[in-house]
Amino acid sequence: MLKISTRGQYALLIMTDLAEAEDGMYIPLKTLSHRRNLSVKYLEQILIQLGKAGLVTGSRGTNGGYKLSKKPGEYTAGEVLRVMEGELSPRGTSENNHLESQGNDFFWNEFAENINTFVDSITLEELAQKNKAFVGYEYCI
Repeated sequence: MLKISTRGQYALLIMTDLAEAEDGMYIPLKTLSHRRNLSVKYLEQILIQLGKAGLVTGSRGTNGGYKLSKKPGEYTAGEVLRVMEGELSPRGTSENNHLESQGNDFFWNEFAENINTFVDSITLEELAQKNKAFVGYEYCI
């Protein structure tokens, strides 16, 4: 079963938050942590993994924090999810040959291709724009 972990989901949320930032601005770790109600330590683990993959850049100091390494339109949701989850496949790897057959293999390969085509068609820029469109609907009582 294909299931995206909470780490993968939060990575995509944080990357979208960074995509919404002004170009070139570093967002402090504490700000990102507060926005998503995540512990700094947990968020830092996610950002370290994203940094090792070259998706984000970190800076220490007064104006430090994290920012995207590229423009938001140059990232896809699939790229972010693969960094956190590995390959996105609805079927786990199996050494059991009795699970293989031409019909089933066709189905699972097409299923995987559709999943990957979809996640690779959505950019961080698109996700950030959709978030901005819904800002007016948020309110507190």
